[in-house]
Amino acid sequence: MAVKVIDQRGNEGLRVLQVKLNSIPMPEKLPKPPMIRFRRRSVSLKVENFGPLKSADVNFGDLTVLVGPQATGKSIFLQVLKLLIDVRHIKYEFRRAGIDWRHNFEEFLNVYLGDGMCSLYSKKTRVSFAGAEENLAELVEGMKPAKGEGMFFVPAQRVLVLREGWPQAFTYYDPGVPFAVREFSEQLRLLMTDIGSDGTLFPIPRRLKQEFRELIQQHIFPGFDLKIDAERSQKRLVLKANDDSRPLPFMVWSAGQREFVPLLLGLYHLLTSAKTPRRKGIRWVVIEELEMGLHPRAISLVMLMVFELVARGYRVCISTHSPQVLDAVWALRHLRDNGGDAASLLRVFNAPETPGMMKLAKGVMEKLTKVYYFDRGAVTARDISELDATAEEEGQSGWGGLSEFSGRANEEVAKAIANAGREERR
Repeated sequence: MAVKVIDQRGNEGLRVLQVKLNSIPMPEKLPKPPMIRFRRRSVSLKVENFGPLKSADVNFGDLTVLVGPQATGKSIFLQVLKLLIDVRHIKYEFRRAGIDWRHNFEEFLNVYLGDGMCSLYSKKTRVSFAGAEENLAELVEGMKPAKGEGMFFVPAQRVLVLREGWPQAFTYYDPGVPFAVREFSEQLRLLMTDIGSDGTLFPIPRRLKQEFRELIQQHIFPGFDLKIDAERSQKRLVLKANDDSRPLPFMVWSAGQREFVPLLLGLYHLLTSAKTPRRKGIRWVVIEELEMGLHPRAISLVMLMVFELVARGYRVCISTHSPQVLDAVWALRHLRDNGGDAASLLRVFNAPETPGMMKLAKGVMEKLTKVYYFDRGAVTARDISELDATAEEEGQSGWGGLSEFSGRANEEVAKAIANAGREERR
């Protein structure tokens, strides 16, 4: 039985579809879906009493999604994770940049998280990683600086990295700028110097799958190439049309193009050639609010690229305020658990069923996904990985607040239609 549900945005509503499927007659016996075995070792992080974050105990999957309102501690949680994984590298970069925190942990937090953030840490703050309690002050003090990071962090403030059309060096930033922003800027600066030697940053042969390049050209840079303009004293990024028109500087791009470019460059760094599926040393990837400024079709594209990261073996964590991101995770989870195949997943994203994309889809369908809801005022973050829209618990059924508006709109419109029908029958 074919079912198509249109939500108030005019898109196919996957969550609404989930509810409607409950009313479809099903055969008494369904074929048992294949058993999926997750071989990855479980890793957990528990953070308590750190600013707005009262308690969050997260058991990471291959793909972990954090949802919840602003200022509920999602970013703090992810930056604590970065600190635990990369404390030696962080200290190395601070020393290289001449940042002196004078062996004072509060000063360290101010230069790591941003000026004034030390006030969020208190004697009541507790951190446990992989089952072992960690004293952050002692960890920072005791570890020797060493180059080499294990986590690639794409911050929510990534557009600030290119606010003048070119990333600044780590040492040029004020010490009050969070480490994640400074480090991301430095990585992009070095990457652009390496891959942009001929002046072109997109499209580049053998950088990303051809299918990705075509989708990016279609949905984000239609009719344009991403170039480095070196004609002025200061290099800058521009969009250049295929004709002889003048290049477009960074500040006149669309919001989605400005948000996407630093993310694209980060993906260049992570999505290495097929012979080396992962960047050496990098095991974790964090992407904050990947949906910013993007049209829904572009969000679907970015989620496919996130799935590529997961399929390659990175452990990926994302934070989001987009219900479409959870639509994608819900589709992946339920197709996998109910015997869906790789082609079905690609059709959800309207992606081509080429051998390379089929390999991606098969790989990600073998991975474990987790979703956690950070709720303001709640005792602890909640595991809503089932994404069950019929659950009695509001955080689960409302997908951590991301589908509450859609649910209320559907309910009230349904009531109005029912009332109108009764009036007509009278």
